[in-house]
Amino acid sequence: MKKTQATILIIDDQEEILIATKLLLKRSFETIITCSDPKKIPDILQMDDIDLVLMDMNFRRGYEDGKEGIFWLKEIKNLKPTAHIILMTSFGNVETAVEGLKLGAVDYILKPWDNDKLILLIKDTVKLHRKTNKHQPNKNTSLFLGTSPAIEKVYKVTDRIAKTHATVLILGENGTGKSVLAQHIHKSSVRKDAPFISVDLGSLNDNLFESELFGYAKGAFTDAKQDTTGRFEAAEGGTLFLDEIGNVPLHLQGKLLQAIQNKEIIRLGESKVRKIDVRIITATNVLLEEAVAQGKFREDLFYRINTISVTMPALREREEDIKPLIQYFLELFADKYDLEIPVINNLVLEQLQKYAWKGNIRELQNRIERATILAENNQISIENLGFDTLIPLIETENVQSLNDMEKQKIVERLHFYNGNISKTAEDLGISRAALYRKMEKHTISNQ
Repeated sequence: MKKTQATILIIDDQEEILIATKLLLKRSFETIITCSDPKKIPDILQMDDIDLVLMDMNFRRGYEDGKEGIFWLKEIKNLKPTAHIILMTSFGNVETAVEGLKLGAVDYILKPWDNDKLILLIKDTVKLHRKTNKHQPNKNTSLFLGTSPAIEKVYKVTDRIAKTHATVLILGENGTGKSVLAQHIHKSSVRKDAPFISVDLGSLNDNLFESELFGYAKGAFTDAKQDTTGRFEAAEGGTLFLDEIGNVPLHLQGKLLQAIQNKEIIRLGESKVRKIDVRIITATNVLLEEAVAQGKFREDLFYRINTISVTMPALREREEDIKPLIQYFLELFADKYDLEIPVINNLVLEQLQKYAWKGNIRELQNRIERATILAENNQISIENLGFDTLIPLIETENVQSLNDMEKQKIVERLHFYNGNISKTAEDLGISRAALYRKMEKHTISNQ
């Protein structure tokens, strides 16, 4: 039987399952890679062109709730958004596996599985992977589609940032593409051939904080059966992206500050100091200056991560970019599902341009994917997009949320220019008098 030209990555902490699955799949697929330690995933994804990832939901004894599988699913999708992932799980973890489908997994399979069904599922998924990636646009991602002044300003700043080793803080609402921007900075830097490691600090359990970031020595805790590197060491020579840094508990911020400031870490259960060479990029949708004022975020950590800050604009600030983004996603999902590219009439397009887009690009992507699948007679209706009979326009949005966005922008620009009113006003495209009025409105101090 002729083998399918495909590379399959199997991730499971049980060696016997890795061996058995590799022997099974080797009969049908050309290259099989196995991995028992999920922390090696970033390196494997960088080195090999993987067609499919077959991943278990649990990696340590005593942790059988599937949360580790969800964590690593998010990591893989961050590192390689086009990755096709099949989850392996037990009957008791079906609900968690379904959550994985919502986060981007293609499918899941229950242990113990039927061998023929597993092979057929993998073959179908490999075909989908090849079809999805056959006609990808030259642009790195949808983030960099558009010519609006808001996104052009981001282009200019990041082009200059990328050439340095400076620490970067990316601000912006959820769904604006902060993680994508971090990857773009890395890929445009001299560190591009070294690892890009992403950590979602918001979903990291307090008990796992040190072991995940700094690694641990054999015997450091019950399940520590071997010396293990953390994310800082895994990113050596490259970039470490710390997402949702505003959600790190206060009692853990000091440990993070020491690692970033001193460029060294100590593994859990060791006393040996290890030097590290990584570029730090962080991101948050939290107003960190307010968090500092409220005593919820360390001021010294804030200044350490904020050498340069970039604010990702909300989609409602990029009205000119909405049409090209819609067209991009229409073509992308029509190709993915082997459908004819559907049409959106001008009336619906006009409403989409005036919609508030609370979920930003992520929401736009999800709505267009849904509409591409449900479109009848190759025409997309309002109902296909998940709205009722009329799209709620931005004028009906909560005014307070827009005020918060304006305040965040002013505070961030003032800090960037060290309180210089003239430069801040020029950057924001308003007069000095208008800036003073807005500062008074939002009770923003320039001290």
